[in-house]
Amino acid sequence: MVIEWLRFDVSPEARERFVQQDAEIWTTALSEYGGFLGKEVWISPENPREVITVVHWESFDQWYSIPEARLAAVEARFSEAMGQGTYQLLESKAYQVRKFARVPAC
Repeated sequence: MVIEWLRFDVSPEARERFVQQDAEIWTTALSEYGGFLGKEVWISPENPREVITVVHWESFDQWYSIPEARLAAVEARFSEAMGQGTYQLLESKAYQVRKFARVPAC
C-alpha cells in the first residue's frame, strides 16, 4: 500500500465546504480508478486553516496511471466549486507502507 499525503491551507470560513467538495469531487473521481483504497480528511483542532488529506492506494503504478489531463480537469472543477483564494496546496508527499498492523476483532 502507498499513501498520498497532502497538506492544504484553507480559509477557516471555507473549511467545511472544502471537506464536502473534496468528497463530492475528488474522492468520487479517484474512486473510478483501480488501486484506490480510500481516503481520509484530517482537520486540526488547533489550526482551523490546516486540512490534511491521506489517500490510500494499492500501488504507485496504479496511482500514477491516472492521466494528467484527468487530474487537471478534476482540479479545475474543484477550484471552480471552491472559489478563488479559499485554499492552497502547501505540501505533497508520497509514502510506501512497509508494515500495517490489523487489530483483531473483539
